[in-house]
Amino acid sequence: MAKKVRRKPEEDEQFEFPVFDEGAFVAKETELGRAMILAVVVAIVLGVASWALTKLGVPWWGPLALGFVGLVLTPTVISRVRTQASSYTKGDWAGLVALTFFGWLALWFVLVNIS
Repeated sequence: MAKKVRRKPEEDEQFEFPVFDEGAFVAKETELGRAMILAVVVAIVLGVASWALTKLGVPWWGPLALGFVGLVLTPTVISRVRTQASSYTKGDWAGLVALTFFGWLALWFVLVNIS
């Protein structure tokens, strides 16, 4: 293979960082913060519902299935409540679903072990 010839960057081709828009950054982070609060509320609802099913004597797979159905529906709930959810990236959605999953699981385990 032939080596690629490196050329020196000319003075007018220097990289320049784009202008940072503070207003858009703050608006997006505020929106994501509100969505995270909503994800925590969904996790609390799922955790308490799973605990209630466990206390009623439903086998372990019942609350587990409820939790996974809630996890699948979390993006739908958030996108219906938050109007700017269309601007979320895949990483934002992954963070919200992960927060809901671990919050639900932790709350369910803690409530089962306390009572």
